Amino acid sequence: MTADLPDHPLLAGYPVRIRIPVQWGDMDAYGHVNNTVFFRYFESARIAYLKRCGFLDSYERDKVGVILHSTECRFRRPLFHPDTVLVGGRAMDVETDRFTMGYVVVSAAANAVAGDGAGVIVSYDYERREKCPLPADIRRKIEELERGS
Repeated sequence: MTADLPDHPLLAGYPVRIRIPVQWGDMDAYGHVNNTVFFRYFESARIAYLKRCGFLDSYERDKVGVILHSTECRFRRPLFHPDTVLVGGRAMDVETDRFTMGYVVVSAAANAVAGDGAGVIVSYDYERREKCPLPADIRRKIEELERGS
């Protein structure tokens, strides 16, 4: 996985971009990438985003991290091996204790969107085992990321 891709028109508006090679083992009996693999692509983009906005450090320091509330995907075209996917992640609808991440998966071989989706990410205090407000420094970093700062 490679982070910080150069600009690509299909990734416009996604401040976090990663490149992931399609593995032979990602394919299913029908000869295309299994639908569950798209959720792994989303997860990889989500972790890259959480690193950039400081949520991974927040967990290590304060035990305040995130928990995935829900996720969805729209499959737009099949993916095949060999290929490389370009995955974008962005925060949308930032609320007091959560935000929605938007994702896009682009086939480099087809230069087309293979899938897109979203996930609701909730700020979670792992010591108290309950949701909590987004830490102020993380909210600020999310805003900076989304502004392109």
